Amino acid sequence: MAEKTKKQIPLRVSEQLYNQLAAWAEDDFRSINGQIEYLLTECVRQRKKNGKYVSEHLDEPIELDIE
Repeated sequence: MAEKTKKQIPLRVSEQLYNQLAAWAEDDFRSINGQIEYLLTECVRQRKKNGKYVSEHLDEPIELDIE
């Protein structure tokens, strides 16, 4: 059986987004890396399902209401 390998990619995110991902990952009992991989996988599944991006405004910066 072929061994599945994972590719490494550099990823830069804002501190606010990182903190939100870290809290979400902790809530879901995942590492931050695992949470990001899970979220990306879900986005790809959704796109394959209906042929559309998750958001029509994907390239626009998001407003994070984090304090």
